Amino acid sequence: MYETKDITCVVTGGAQGIGLAIVENFLLNGAKHVIILDYNEEEGNKVVKKLQNKYSGDCVFINCDITRDLDSVYSELIKTYKHIDVFVNNAGILDTDNPRRTMNVNAVSLIEWTFKVYEDMRMDKGGKGGTIINIASVVGYENIPFLPAYQASKHAVIGFTKSLGHKVNYNQTGVRVLAICPGLTTTNIEKNSNEKRDDPVMRLLSEKFITQEPDNVGKGTLDVYKNAESGTYWLVEQSQPPIKVNLEVKLGL
Repeated sequence: MYETKDITCVVTGGAQGIGLAIVENFLLNGAKHVIILDYNEEEGNKVVKKLQNKYSGDCVFINCDITRDLDSVYSELIKTYKHIDVFVNNAGILDTDNPRRTMNVNAVSLIEWTFKVYEDMRMDKGGKGGTIINIASVVGYENIPFLPAYQASKHAVIGFTKSLGHKVNYNQTGVRVLAICPGLTTTNIEKNSNEKRDDPVMRLLSEKFITQEPDNVGKGTLDVYKNAESGTYWLVEQSQPPIKVNLEVKLGL
């Protein structure tokens, strides 16, 4: 089991929703430093003040755009904390009118941040190892007849996680790469979706699945962090514990 006490954890998009729930669950379980990266400066500053009064661990907010500020923000993180134990790629958008932006935020930036963190974590290159957790979605492996660009971005996250997190890479580097696939969750992405709520498919999905609160995803992420093997991806939905997804086609690797 992987420990949470005294670790340093970074969460992108951590000022609200699922990201904030992940931040709180790591602080609740003894993390020493939790750093929130988010574009929402007002919300980030407000949340940090609240969390600093609530938990003993240190909580810091860095205002940034994850699609543009990788090098400068990462340099600041390493200069201040020397080593990151857990990095959570949570930032994401649902913008049906802008597929390029959707892919850039949800997939391209996630991949770029992961590679940056991964290189410093690698035990075969002098690092201490670590864990990278990518927040995907249930639509990252399920097929639904709407939100195709969003769905494509989350398929990319799962494919990337499975490849980089493969046991061959983990055995060489000591870096775990995992993915969380939340089901319907009450977040700003869900609330602000520009798919109309009277759309028959959206209505059907809402009727079929129970919407969960972000804290269930936060708790599920912590559980997966403590116990999961690298390269695995986990469904967290309907306020239930995480379930490992097994949809593998074996190629003998």
